[in-house]
Amino acid sequence: MTVPGWDEAYTASVPAPWDIGRPQPAFVRLAEQGLLSGRVLDSGCGTGEQALLAADHGADATGVDVSGRAIQRAVQKAAERGLRARFEVADALHLGDLGLTFDTIIDCGVFHVFDDANRARYVTSLASVLRPGGYCYLICFSDRQPGNFGPRRVSQDELRAAFRHGWTIASIEAAAFELNQAALGIVSAQAWLAAIERISQD
Repeated sequence: MTVPGWDEAYTASVPAPWDIGRPQPAFVRLAEQGLLSGRVLDSGCGTGEQALLAADHGADATGVDVSGRAIQRAVQKAAERGLRARFEVADALHLGDLGLTFDTIIDCGVFHVFDDANRARYVTSLASVLRPGGYCYLICFSDRQPGNFGPRRVSQDELRAAFRHGWTIASIEAAAFELNQAALGIVSAQAWLAAIERISQD
């Protein structure tokens, strides 16, 4: 299944704001700390930068996205860089359809695109593929970001509420979400980086 609206984001002459052509610095730090390891899922991977980062650090990396065009580009990047990573078109709200279980999940700017109802569905979807004891590392726009450019802002309380059943939040820290909007005078947005442990199958 491919969602046309997201495909259009990857066919425009100007790259999508989040498609910066390199991994987000917050995930580079996690990789350098050895935290993107084992079987890693990049949920809503876009053109694959975070999944390829994990693969480059030795992980068995899989990236999924609803945009077929984004997945095509991710596959091309893997080939160009000589990295082994699996990419496929899939819906982040139905990750259980993959039939796989992961040790670690990366969410780079996906959680904040959902409304309240789909946010709950997304957390359930994440839980369906993350083993107990595994971690989800999630970066989202923060309510500390001024203005209304970009996606919905998320508060720490909203993160804690979304992951209150079957999860424990190990940490939430301030981070920067880099953007390719220099022409607009915007190079980054304030974000939260959360480390969230899956503690049960409930």
